[in-house]
Amino acid sequence: MGKRQFIIGIIFASLLGGVIALGGYQIFAEKEAIPYESFEERQSVVLSRFEDGNAPKVVVPEGLNFVNAAKIVTPGVVHIKSEYEGSEGYASRNPIYDYFGFGNPNGRKSRASGSGVIISDDGYIVTNNHVIENASEVQVTLNSNQKYQAKVVGTDPTTDLALIKIKGKDLPFVKFGNSDELEIGEWVLAVGNPFDLTSTVTAGIVSAKGRNINILRDENHRQIESFIQTDAVVNPGNSGGALVDLNGQLVGINTAIASPTGSYTGYSFAVPVSLVKKVMNDLREFGEVQRAMLGVSIADLDDPRIGEDVDELKGVYIIGITPGSGAEDAGLEAGDIIVRVNDERVGSVPELQEKVAQNRPGAKVDITYKRNGREKTVTATLKNIEGTFAVVRRAEPVEIEGAIFEDVSSRDKARLDINGGVQITDLNVGKWEEAGVNKGFIITNIDKERVNNVKDLKEVLKGKNDYITVLGVYPDGTKDYYSIKW
Repeated sequence: MGKRQFIIGIIFASLLGGVIALGGYQIFAEKEAIPYESFEERQSVVLSRFEDGNAPKVVVPEGLNFVNAAKIVTPGVVHIKSEYEGSEGYASRNPIYDYFGFGNPNGRKSRASGSGVIISDDGYIVTNNHVIENASEVQVTLNSNQKYQAKVVGTDPTTDLALIKIKGKDLPFVKFGNSDELEIGEWVLAVGNPFDLTSTVTAGIVSAKGRNINILRDENHRQIESFIQTDAVVNPGNSGGALVDLNGQLVGINTAIASPTGSYTGYSFAVPVSLVKKVMNDLREFGEVQRAMLGVSIADLDDPRIGEDVDELKGVYIIGITPGSGAEDAGLEAGDIIVRVNDERVGSVPELQEKVAQNRPGAKVDITYKRNGREKTVTATLKNIEGTFAVVRRAEPVEIEGAIFEDVSSRDKARLDINGGVQITDLNVGKWEEAGVNKGFIITNIDKERVNNVKDLKEVLKGKNDYITVLGVYPDGTKDYYSIKW
């Protein structure tokens, strides 16, 4: 080969290599830009580039080694610090805070901390609602010690879950597992940040599933407690952290402990990932959880309200039917005993609630029940709490004269014993600030007119052109009023 041919060959190879590299980049860039409907889809798209998705079921070897799972998970678990403007961080009225010792009785600005789990490479993080509830500022620290300010995307007090977002890309995340397939006695790891220790990993086994420990509260009694119970050590700071199987896949979000001291004494509880996925996708898409309702009042079979004439040992007893509900439409009646949902066995109220809550309004579910000893299956179409199939969306924040207003949360309405209101979530120069109103104030009345939501606020202010009297309450319960030149 001549010198000239050799040089031409090198030039051609360089050009070919550049074309291949550019084409490869373009393929990945195009994939990155593809929108996604759910977090499961996002995870599968990203992971398909690096794995075949057919990992075998892990068989625990002799000597039981947790190293691989810990290596996979720890980069995707974060530390969360929440700061509160109020005198006590609004924490002391939430019973979950008593489990973890949050709150500040000394009247100073308070802080709380917990854990979170990255569930997508573009910065979405799941944590517990009680870790960030009503926080004025949320800071996230990655395992790499990088720090970010986080935005709260949405919260669901009925499951004690919250979704937050940081501005990151190509972040390590924890892959979803399947909590429905967890078995009693299976090994699991709890990964979190207790006592401000970064990425602490503890191990234990699944002690029980479908546990109800009566810690969540909701004004409409819609709370869902179907916890995975483990004996993995969980302490203050683990709250919102990951419960994973030995494949390093997320099976739950650590939420509470059963303890008279506030520290671990033997049992810990996690929200199953089957419920976590549904709540996170709802919050990301709508800002609110789309809660599906079967429309039944139910009780466990050992409940004294149902008497002693029930022969079944496993199932959920229907005490009453909501008129116009999916249950009534399907022909269910008081006295029926639900034994399966979509052919999956349900033996308790928490298990039934979890199975129903995994769906959105409009979904059809097969309900197998027993009536007078005979088993029958019907299909019920689930509805929302209003008895419709409509999507519930959070009202968009509105800016009026330098203040940002949002509808007050259901949790705050119940906690403060108010029927509604609008809260100032951000405050800049304008009439509200000049009048001395502070961030966090909840307006309930203007002059003698009720203000239940943002829509009411805009309507009431339309005809005002003089001094207005604004009444309301701060999140710590302090009532106040202001006179504002309008």
